[in-house]
Amino acid sequence: MLPKRSKKIWKIGLVKKRINNLNELLPFSQLQALLQRGDITCQDIVEQCLHNITQGAHLNAFLRVYAEEAKQNATSIDQKCRESSPLPLTGLIVGLKDLLCYQDHPVQAASKILEGFISQFSATAVQRLVAKDAIVIGHQNCDQFGMGSSNENSAFGPVRNALDATRVAGGSSGGSAVAVQAHMCHVSLGTDTGGSVRQPAAFCGLVGLKPTYGRISRHGLIAYASSFDTIGILAQDVQACATVLETIAGPDAFDGTVSQRPVPTYTKLLSLHGKVKVAYLPTTLTHAALQPSIRKKTQAALDKLRQDGHQVEAVDFSLLAYALPAYYVLVNAEASSNLARFDGVRYGYRNAEGTAVADMYRKTRTQGFGQEVQRRILTGTFVLSADYYDAWYIKAQKVRRLIKEQLEVILADYDFIVLPTTPTTAFKIGEYTQDPLSMYLADLYTVIASLAGVPAISIPNGTDSQGLPIGLQAIAPAFGEAKLLAFSNYFAALVKDA
Repeated sequence: MLPKRSKKIWKIGLVKKRINNLNELLPFSQLQALLQRGDITCQDIVEQCLHNITQGAHLNAFLRVYAEEAKQNATSIDQKCRESSPLPLTGLIVGLKDLLCYQDHPVQAASKILEGFISQFSATAVQRLVAKDAIVIGHQNCDQFGMGSSNENSAFGPVRNALDATRVAGGSSGGSAVAVQAHMCHVSLGTDTGGSVRQPAAFCGLVGLKPTYGRISRHGLIAYASSFDTIGILAQDVQACATVLETIAGPDAFDGTVSQRPVPTYTKLLSLHGKVKVAYLPTTLTHAALQPSIRKKTQAALDKLRQDGHQVEAVDFSLLAYALPAYYVLVNAEASSNLARFDGVRYGYRNAEGTAVADMYRKTRTQGFGQEVQRRILTGTFVLSADYYDAWYIKAQKVRRLIKEQLEVILADYDFIVLPTTPTTAFKIGEYTQDPLSMYLADLYTVIASLAGVPAISIPNGTDSQGLPIGLQAIAPAFGEAKLLAFSNYFAALVKDA
């Protein structure tokens, strides 16, 4: 039996249908039209999302839900709407990965080490959304400090895929992906260091955007690997991604690495004009780890593009085998440095049994950090040590530069590079937890764009024989988000009409 307000929402068409007792929300662009006509209120939308969060609690997508605060904010925004026109993001319900600071709210990086920490400020991206009347509904589960490809490394348990609760959601932004997948919010802000937005987007059948490094301020993002970390967007459709990106991107006095380039109005540039030139990398389609159904769907997508008049050509990329090891050497080295600040002295968890400072440090970090975080810190410390710095870290930096240069050469001649997002569809929970190398292989196709710092997006590309989503990844030149979003919007319609 639906509550009284829910019956009203059914009547006006806010909910398209119900799946597993979850209310499937309309796209945000359609909700805005209803808001402007006064057919619904922000309170209605918040209540529907809270209903879905409650019904989907077993998925473990949220660590903290700010229900009363969201209702109060909705009431305040509804009052503003009665007095003036809604803002562009009025009624947008947003979830935050537990790596993004939100003033006066806890943030833990899904780790015990930050237990009890309350943020004193909001991340720039979060503040910009709130300023446009978006409503933050809670913090979402993730792999600790963004370290993982399955969301099984959280101190609060794994996130479960809403399509099949025995399977992973992808990582590290798994909670952010499932929250959108299960209609608990319209969009989520995740983070993408080596694929942590794109991979869960592929596993959950969503659009997942990693912008150019420096396009969005990292102020207020708990650092994992500072030269890779990028705030990304997870949404049901490309238009929602574009709407959020044009709000949160741009210069920020608090981040010296953010670009000063003007931010295009992405929502007005979603039409693809003319034919494009697309490169694909044959080595990505012949790799032994690639699931046959994903190979077939990727080849079919390339065929659709050819049939629609686009130029699609194979391009040699000889560095694929070096991308993954170079990535893990570099990010672990940066993690070793960044996570040194979590020592139990200034904030967060502290072991009370240590008899000396060094003993307290050791016990705090051993008990506060999860196994995978410890593994990456130790690996990073090793490659930065005097005996191995040149042999590992410097060589990995050289490989990174070569990959960046080779991608720039390709993207100087082609509009996009198209490849699979992941080598497999969502795997079973626990399938790779005892095999870290197989787990790292899940990042095989996403780390290329991360090493080069260029924008990439995962777009739904059908399903495998078990009905599990498959993602297609497109990579564009640096700061080419406008054309990348237009291409993604076009491709989503192409697949839908097929």
